[in-house]
Amino acid sequence: MGIENNVKEILSELAAGNAFGEPVTLVAATKTRPKEEICRAVAAGIGDVGENRVQEFREKHGCVGGAREHFIGHLQTNKVKYVVGCYLIHSLDRDELAEAIAREAQKKHTVQDVLLQINIGREESKGGYPYEDGLSALARMAAYPSLRVRGFMAMLPLTDDEALLHRLAAAMRTLFDEAKKMSGDIAFLSMGMSGDWRLCLGHGANMIRLGTAIFGERS
Repeated sequence: MGIENNVKEILSELAAGNAFGEPVTLVAATKTRPKEEICRAVAAGIGDVGENRVQEFREKHGCVGGAREHFIGHLQTNKVKYVVGCYLIHSLDRDELAEAIAREAQKKHTVQDVLLQINIGREESKGGYPYEDGLSALARMAAYPSLRVRGFMAMLPLTDDEALLHRLAAAMRTLFDEAKKMSGDIAFLSMGMSGDWRLCLGHGANMIRLGTAIFGERS
């Protein structure tokens, strides 16, 4: 009963909301997880699932028991056609990708909801807009009527420097609050994974992406 218990405990803890009293959306990160495990998590109360890889997204699409499907991994422009139409793309990390998503969404006569990925730790190994470009990137997205920015996504760096992590998480909330003044569509700050989600909730994240905490360690 591991998955079911994990979901129940996490949802119970999230019921109080984040540090600002806002409701929190739990996205189950399903990378490498078999459909059977995902369906168990959904049956236990998970309403949102997020996939990192386009190939896995395609294989599992529509097989997740009615949960909303998110794409949370790095996205190449030539793979955009496979994920446009999902509930939310978390990883819009460059203008070239925005153009590709907008073009595909227009073709499909839809408006695609996205989050701007911010490289909050300035890590060379991660994509994303620089923190100081977050609001100007948001402003540029207004050029695409088939794209709707709903907020930001960030991944905190792997470090033992707790003070740094608190500082970076707080900075993301500041960016989120500034963006809300610019656009009424801004609703989500997707920040927090299995190792740091409580810290992120403490600084106002309202969407977290958990894999190991739900499904256990990958085999």
